[in-house]
Amino acid sequence: VQLQAFGGGLVPLGGSLRLSCAVSGFTLDDVAIAWFRQAPGKEREGVSCVANSETYYADSVKGRFAISRDKAKNMVYLQMSGLKPEDTAVYYCAALTSWGGYCARYQSGRTVNYWGQGTEVTVSS
Repeated sequence: VQLQAFGGGLVPLGGSLRLSCAVSGFTLDDVAIAWFRQAPGKEREGVSCVANSETYYADSVKGRFAISRDKAKNMVYLQMSGLKPEDTAVYYCAALTSWGGYCARYQSGRTVNYWGQGTEVTVSS
């Protein structure tokens, strides 16, 4: 099982960026995929989660970020727009495989089964 996040970079204030998460080792049919981020000196934050029948967003990104998935490609995306300096962080994708395809209180990270490596996003002000 592998998750690989990519697409990070340096973005100007108010700009947009799309992160991608390549999933291998299982299909997206029965799992939830979540995005987390961690800024220097701050706790990890659950940003968004997508499953078969639900999507969730942290209040801090609601209306600006959109999560989607392409089952045929086994890919999950996080489209970020209206980026702010406080969005600067390392972003991780993660899989919740033990919860029947639900996001299962993903925000804490404690229900995550697999973590991918991070991709860094820097928003310049």
